[in-house]
Amino acid sequence: MYRPHTQWALAMLLLVTPCALLAQTESDERALIEIHDGVTISKDSLFLLNLRFRMQNRMGFTTVSGDDLSIKAVEARVRRLRLRFDGFVLNDRIRYYLQLNFSRQDLDLESDVIAQPVRDAMVYYHFNKNTYIGFGQSKLPGNRQRVTSSGNLQFPDRSIANSTFTLDRDFGVFAYHTLPIGQQQVQFKAAISSGDGRGAVPINEGMAYTGRIEWLPLGSFSNKGDYSEGDLEFEPKPKLSVAGGYCYNDRATRTGGQLGSELYAFTDMTTFIADLLYKQQGWALSAEYFDRQSEEPITTNEDGDVRFITTGTGVNVQLSKILRSKYEFAGRYTLVEPTGDVAELRDRTEEALLGATKYLNGHRIKLQLYAGYRWTDEQMMLDHPGNSWTTLFQVEFGI
Repeated sequence: MYRPHTQWALAMLLLVTPCALLAQTESDERALIEIHDGVTISKDSLFLLNLRFRMQNRMGFTTVSGDDLSIKAVEARVRRLRLRFDGFVLNDRIRYYLQLNFSRQDLDLESDVIAQPVRDAMVYYHFNKNTYIGFGQSKLPGNRQRVTSSGNLQFPDRSIANSTFTLDRDFGVFAYHTLPIGQQQVQFKAAISSGDGRGAVPINEGMAYTGRIEWLPLGSFSNKGDYSEGDLEFEPKPKLSVAGGYCYNDRATRTGGQLGSELYAFTDMTTFIADLLYKQQGWALSAEYFDRQSEEPITTNEDGDVRFITTGTGVNVQLSKILRSKYEFAGRYTLVEPTGDVAELRDRTEEALLGATKYLNGHRIKLQLYAGYRWTDEQMMLDHPGNSWTTLFQVEFGI
């Protein structure tokens, strides 16, 4: 007679058998399993697999207006749920990176595109420690906050300037080179990509061309801290990174280039980005500037519906201090200012946030809280239409 507990026995057998095979008595055939920064399985110099996951559970509220504190919207959900694999095959020059997502917003189910479970799918070849190329789908070398992993942010979300003007993931060829100049470093990053974003289908022959240069005049940051918000390493000496980038998207198909709804007509767009990061003894200052332009940003269909590219400028500034107790306090100011004809379709928006984070295991496990005020048309008065208060609490957990 077949019993339910037999299913559990079979499942355990399937799980245990591969582990038993990996742990053969002959040391030259044994694969090593380590648990440090994720779960790592390796076999001599033939392959390495690192497995990690993370999730972000959150609850937040937005008010009806600045003077009406009634709740207009509640955000209660799993914002991100990611599974990541990386390592090398054959030798450590041939590396791979794969990231899958499972939450509703990560799958783009809130837009008009097909669900996208694949975030990253890259193969890299390293010529040496300073030069490598990649092929596949990944983040373009855009603004610093976008390239910084969402798991390494000091606020639960990136800024509204980022969400408006950022470059995003795209499919193409990527190249990276680091040039040491004494203590200094200059990093060159470039990509030629489809310009249409994750999982895009062939639509036209237009491509996106992206380049970025970073200058680290005071040397490299500890533990790659130039792409991790907040000074968790308590840099004993000042560290600075100044960067600039540019992207030309030929015949863009979406309102945000690689993001957003599909435009009603193809149109070119350019994005200029400049940013800096400074860290010392627990203090961190970051700033970003965006400028996006398009000769024909507004598109319409036969019914008169409008979809447009937000042209204009954006600014984001963040200042933070982390204590030895692993509590961090941060402030953020953000501006999004549309220009030209688009200014008639989208309001100038500003936002100020105050945040607090308790780091339990660095950025891997942390508790985050922020509260702030958003206002439009340069009018901070509480009764101005479109203004609102917001607060959000998030727990990040991962390995």
